[in-house]
Amino acid sequence: MENQKTIMITSDLPPDFIPFNRPHLAGPELEYIRQAAASGKLSGNGMFTQRCQQFFEQDYGIPKVLLTTSGTDALEMAALLLNLQPGDEVIVPSYTFTSTANAFVLRGARIVFADSLSDHPNLDVARLEALITPRTRVIVPVHYGGQPCNMVALLSLARQYKLWVVEDAAQAIEARFLNRPLGTFGHLAAFSFHETKNLSAGEGGMLAINDADLATRAEIIWEKGTNRAAFARGESARYEWVDIGSSFLPSELNAAYLWAQVEARTIIQQQRQQLWETYAKALAPLAAAGAFGLLPALPDSQPNWHIFALLCNSQTERDDLLAHLREQHILAVFHYLPLHRSPYYTPRHDGRPLPHADRFGQTLVRLPLYHELQPEQQERIIEAIRTFYEA
Repeated sequence: MENQKTIMITSDLPPDFIPFNRPHLAGPELEYIRQAAASGKLSGNGMFTQRCQQFFEQDYGIPKVLLTTSGTDALEMAALLLNLQPGDEVIVPSYTFTSTANAFVLRGARIVFADSLSDHPNLDVARLEALITPRTRVIVPVHYGGQPCNMVALLSLARQYKLWVVEDAAQAIEARFLNRPLGTFGHLAAFSFHETKNLSAGEGGMLAINDADLATRAEIIWEKGTNRAAFARGESARYEWVDIGSSFLPSELNAAYLWAQVEARTIIQQQRQQLWETYAKALAPLAAAGAFGLLPALPDSQPNWHIFALLCNSQTERDDLLAHLREQHILAVFHYLPLHRSPYYTPRHDGRPLPHADRFGQTLVRLPLYHELQPEQQERIIEAIRTFYEA
């Protein structure tokens, strides 16, 4: 018998280190993964995939839901579904993650960047119309931090100009606008179940197909361009290649983990709300004194407590605050570099200044916010911020 070697994984992090995020284990995840393995089907679209999809279809009122390997894949599926051609234009906020734009760039589209609101990273819907040209095909609103864009005004504009709307709801699971789940307004919507999100599959995502006319083709694209799902249901006599597509299905292991999170969503959301409100109450006096800004609650919204962010008064202050927190063994982060400033897209941008996106890129700080964050840890974070600003 070969010698068995033990692999030791060590960490140089101090014992009191507070990470930015820690994946949550609701309880049944490992048992559900065991059940998935015992079922003999791990490759996707098994019982846990179907449970998750049926839940969101029924609870959110979505005609068709497909789990994906990531939120990025959900966006890429959306771009495929809409038959984008080289030279088509897609309006995207500059202040977002690369996947929002990259999914459409992969189809040859030209990205037209929208600026943020003056007081919130979401795109400024009031300035969208000026960006629309005869080549515009799609508007992609991003619900930053689970706070909604004004979808009433945006959809009115999209109808007027006959444009597709793809909601980037990566951060918006369980958030609402006008008492309706985000991700149910556009023709399509992409969600993320990355480990940093409220509900996690480790890596995972979901495409919401709100336009029922797109549902059949979406399932084909999801299954590598084949009619495999319809064939498995006995709806097709042959299993064959019928369209373009790719391998967008997640493993049943990811779906099993996600199902445990979906079952625990109420407890998860309550804990996140409690943590968020503790930050807000403790830091409000400093914000009122002008030490930093806080993101406002947007009208007609029910947030999902995904992000708690500070808006520093300058980039230098932001960098100094992050360094101060690191010295206290606390990891806070900034994001994003606005995409119109990115090395890849700057040469392709039309040169319009986007001052609000720039300001958020220079000043926004995200504080640790995850289910297992303990009261004494959160108090350490708050005290470190007070120390920085009161020094």
